Amino acid sequence: MTQPKQRLLSLDFFRGLTVAAMILVNNPGSWGHIYAPLEHAEWNGCTPTDLVFPFFLWIVGVSIAFAMSSSKADPSTHKKTIIKAVKRGLTLYFLGFFLAIFGKLLNDPANALQTVRLLGVLQRIGIVFIISSIIFLKASQKTIFKTLIVILAVYWALMTFVPVPGVGYANMEKETNLAAWIDRGILTEAHIWASSKTWDPEGVLSTLPAVGTCLFGILVGIWMRRKDVDNPTKVAWLFTAGIAAVVLGLLWDFQFPINKALWTSSYVLYAGGLASVALAFCYWVIDVQGYKKFTTPFVVYGVNAITVFFLAGLMPRVLNLIQVTKPDGTKTGILVRFYETCYIPFFSPINASLVWAITYVLGFYILLYFMYKKNIIIKV
Repeated sequence: MTQPKQRLLSLDFFRGLTVAAMILVNNPGSWGHIYAPLEHAEWNGCTPTDLVFPFFLWIVGVSIAFAMSSSKADPSTHKKTIIKAVKRGLTLYFLGFFLAIFGKLLNDPANALQTVRLLGVLQRIGIVFIISSIIFLKASQKTIFKTLIVILAVYWALMTFVPVPGVGYANMEKETNLAAWIDRGILTEAHIWASSKTWDPEGVLSTLPAVGTCLFGILVGIWMRRKDVDNPTKVAWLFTAGIAAVVLGLLWDFQFPINKALWTSSYVLYAGGLASVALAFCYWVIDVQGYKKFTTPFVVYGVNAITVFFLAGLMPRVLNLIQVTKPDGTKTGILVRFYETCYIPFFSPINASLVWAITYVLGFYILLYFMYKKNIIIKV
């Protein structure tokens, strides 16, 4: 735990808004009753929910540029900084791994390691953070930009021109694309996302363009830190670059569809462009114009983003270990029973699911607000 340092308020606000949205869409009362904007696209395409994770990875990139700039300027500190980045990335990976294996250890400990999912959201954040941090420290701004372009081009080429054994070229279907084939070969079906068993939305190959998303954020962070450019110019160029990336992503979509599960190159540009526009707006309103009063609820989320994301994933797993008996004699988790008793009778199914998710977000806000007032930031 540490006292908070001076921070870019708009970035904390944007991070907090993103994490709150992650928790909202990850915790509906019922997965069978969700409003369309709060669901992921079935495959190709992009809903507001599909923007949440890339926004967060993009923000990680911006944060790297702010947090590691002094180390980048002093090569003698690179080794120490890289070691810290690796430790932090591994911590994130094992937090995600812990969430994946937690229930399995309780229900079937003998087979937990044989069936646990190896990759996931926190695992991807950790891996991308390590790779992107090293690139930031060792490469110039121009090289980082070139690396981003190469990553997008190489991933497109791999997915388009490398034949999938037994399938052929340029296949973008769920189970027969190159990324899915690699996931099954490296991770094996036992360690892939349980909802599919044949492909993983945070899989091996698609981690490459996810690094691209983070590098996009790093480039924005470098731009935002420049002291030789005034604020109106920063905002104008960031808006322009963001809109250009969105347009390029939409054009590329015709040939290489925007797809979150595959983290396609068009998706990197589209989501990164929208994130750039969003941060430009937040920066102008909050940091430049000084409208700050409305930011507190999301800043509270932003300064302890990983902490609340981990706790939000852990709490249902822990509470539903407590089994209660229903009137019909069957047993269910206490959290499920609470939802059935206090929400379902008073709302339509889809609204009960939404109100539950909002309640979940507000409940964690109470804890985070206490931490915020005590100046407690838990650095993972």
